[in-house]
Amino acid sequence: QVQLDESGGGLVQAGGSLRLSCAASGRTLRSYAMSWFRQAPGKKREFVATISWSGDSTYYSDSVQGRFTISRTNTNTVYLQMNSLKPEDTALYYCAADPRGLESQDETSYRYWGQGTQVTVSS
Repeated sequence: QVQLDESGGGLVQAGGSLRLSCAASGRTLRSYAMSWFRQAPGKKREFVATISWSGDSTYYSDSVQGRFTISRTNTNTVYLQMNSLKPEDTALYYCAADPRGLESQDETSYRYWGQGTQVTVSS
């Protein structure tokens, strides 16, 4: 079993930056694909970014491309660096893990999820 714990969310002004962290415990994530999703109030959860098990491959949604960067360490931690934040980035951000190592934008592909960390961007 894998437990994912997100942190780093908060309140920031438009144009500011935040770095989210996702710490895993229970099992090594070395072979897992990792992703970030987000859910704004009244909206469906949406894909944000994904990174391969090796860290060599990343993919972003159009809405965050060029502003967000996903990365991972060898010590079971995944990050999401968020720059040039906009009010429309306000959401609950979730970390997700796929033990098959498949990078997917489909949330149903992911077996493990964290509880989420809130990001609020004021205008």
